[in-house]
Amino acid sequence: MRIIAALLCIWMLGALPAMAQTRDGSASQPLEVILIPADGGTEDGTKADFVPLFNALTKTSGLHFRVRVGQSYAAAIEAVCTGLADVAWLGPTSYREARDRGCAELLAVESTNGSATYYAGIFALKDSGISSVQDLRGRSVAFGPPQSASSFVFPIGILLDAGIDPRKDLSQVRIGDSHTSGLVALDNGLVDGAAASFVSFERAANSGAIDASRFRIVGRSAPIPNPPMVSAKALPQSVKSRLRAALGALHKQPGVSADDIRGYGGKRVDRYDITITDDDFETAFRPVSGVDGAFTAALVRRAGTYR
Repeated sequence: MRIIAALLCIWMLGALPAMAQTRDGSASQPLEVILIPADGGTEDGTKADFVPLFNALTKTSGLHFRVRVGQSYAAAIEAVCTGLADVAWLGPTSYREARDRGCAELLAVESTNGSATYYAGIFALKDSGISSVQDLRGRSVAFGPPQSASSFVFPIGILLDAGIDPRKDLSQVRIGDSHTSGLVALDNGLVDGAAASFVSFERAANSGAIDASRFRIVGRSAPIPNPPMVSAKALPQSVKSRLRAALGALHKQPGVSADDIRGYGGKRVDRYDITITDDDFETAFRPVSGVDGAFTAALVRRAGTYR
């Protein structure tokens, strides 16, 4: 699967003449940026979400970027790990996977109102009679892709904390390719519960993909670190340091407007926090440490499909 994903990245990015070590961020050798696709958004929309941010970084740091969008979480991870991308915007779980493979280093995390975290939820329909997580025992639940912290890893943690093991205590497990796919399945009565971030829920509601008035929240996760901006480990340290400093100071730079500082889904954020560390990520993920590779594989087998 990793080989296939890498080939997809090559097709998507085009045949690049050089690896990360030879791209210095100059106008002739821009840094290659890969973005995970924003849930419920289009490829062009996801790219447009972040172009203002990278344009502002070019203005303040002199570094140049070429921004591309991955077709999946896995494709974005492979782009970093095979040298096709120098900088990536990844989800918390996909970052940890790339980091553990020795491919990526943390640069910064978006922050608003002093918070660098977000939340996941499990949702049900108001007329379903389901009012708590415990009511999902013996019911069907839709999750997002296994690389997603907020539609897979942390919602599973919510169930486990309620004494429900999704490998055996649900009537059906559905694993989709996005947060929105599960919410739409719930809205159409195909499942009894759906896992998604609150950001994705709001995005799906605003786009008209779901009727938010029919939903209720039955479970809420612990805080999750916001999706981080990361660099390829192979990128020269001088470039990484320059980029990290530029990200950390961007919100204070003259000529940079509040609209330039963008985060997940294109929303405006206050700043990029460069003080967040891997220890902060590990602390946040410690309560869901049991949702490991073996657990995930068992749940994917239980689902029978992954689409």
